Amino acid sequence: MGEPDRRRLYQVWPGSNKFLCGGRLIFGPDAGSLFLSTVLIACPLIGLCCQCITKISSSGSEKQVLGFPVLIATVVLGLADLAFLLLTSSRDPGIVPRNSRPPPESGGDGEQPVGGDVATPSMEWVTAASPHLRLPRSKDVVVSNGCVVKVKYCDTCLLYRPPRASHCSICNNCVQKFDHHCPWVGQCIGLRNYLFFFLFISTSTLLCVYVFSLSWMNIVAQKDSNGVSLLKSMAGEPLCVVLIVYTFVSVWFVGGLTVFHLYLMSTNQTTYENFRYRYDKKENPYNSGALANIAEVFCTRIPPSMNSFRSWVAAQPDEEPEDGGQLPSRNGGDLAGDAKEKVDLETGVNGIGIIPAILQGLDYGEMEKNNISVHIKDRQAAPAAPDPFMVDTAVGWRRRHGGEGCKRETGGDSQTTRDEDVAERRLDSVGGNSDR
Repeated sequence: MGEPDRRRLYQVWPGSNKFLCGGRLIFGPDAGSLFLSTVLIACPLIGLCCQCITKISSSGSEKQVLGFPVLIATVVLGLADLAFLLLTSSRDPGIVPRNSRPPPESGGDGEQPVGGDVATPSMEWVTAASPHLRLPRSKDVVVSNGCVVKVKYCDTCLLYRPPRASHCSICNNCVQKFDHHCPWVGQCIGLRNYLFFFLFISTSTLLCVYVFSLSWMNIVAQKDSNGVSLLKSMAGEPLCVVLIVYTFVSVWFVGGLTVFHLYLMSTNQTTYENFRYRYDKKENPYNSGALANIAEVFCTRIPPSMNSFRSWVAAQPDEEPEDGGQLPSRNGGDLAGDAKEKVDLETGVNGIGIIPAILQGLDYGEMEKNNISVHIKDRQAAPAAPDPFMVDTAVGWRRRHGGEGCKRETGGDSQTTRDEDVAERRLDSVGGNSDR
């Protein structure tokens, strides 16, 4: 065995995440949508800034709504919104490190192992990777407030998920306090980035209201100063009209999302729990009151990541058996074919019994190839077997016609007699075999 290669954890990470800056930034597999979100935020802000610059340069001493203070506030709010977007999308949302092997065998609530073939179908689950390992589907865990909750076993990560954790099928990770996978930020929303996600959507809502209000104020100011109608003022400010329509449509989405997450925070729920109606008919064990729940999000320190993506790990090459044989495939079959499927070369055990030591070192795959090639050559070299029914038919026809046709075809009595003797012997042999 050669020396194992040393790699960073992010280089061998089994999830679907994308890493940048040497593993310092972690994104979801759909991180490309981050570019679209950035464009949707930056476009109205750039439009408003252009309006401010135009008014500042053309007004002189006249007071304008879109002045220098509005320009500074727009830039600050826009940069803050983009910063919250990046913090939401580029940090570990609370990924639970997966195990390399299943947990110890246990039964029920993990107190007693399940022995023999005794199993409760409603309570136990047999792992696909280890058919003989019996594990309970769920376990009871006591949370901090003394309530008992059930946690499920994750087949992919080979672990019992922490309370409120769930497996994201897009990122292929178990995430602590999993809320949802947001396609607009290209990342899961969980324990470690939920605060930044809420700040992102609330700042986006504030920006929509901010741009919408300033655009209307600018149109009304132009109407009053020039003594024209509102429609003529709107015709003179087409960019403001576009910003009004754009922000009016956007605020329903980001504003509604902000209000919905305010409700979730006040009741200490996640989007995943709310959509599954988890607490509709029973008490929420994590609800401590609206103020305490909101303080838990804003005033609680964000826990450190459970993964050190830049740490060095030993990246083992593809495993090879000690005797140099081939490894079985994951679905239980062997890569060498049917001859090797019935034989375990390491233990010398087949489906019937123990293989003698003299036969354990044979290369069954090579023997199978040689046998196939020999059979093909034998078939090509061997003459075709006679058909007894054809012989019987030929003899009967000759007897009925007195052998004349055969004489004419062969051109002589000697040839006819010789063919008749051969046919008679074949017929006798067939008849003898059938009698026996």
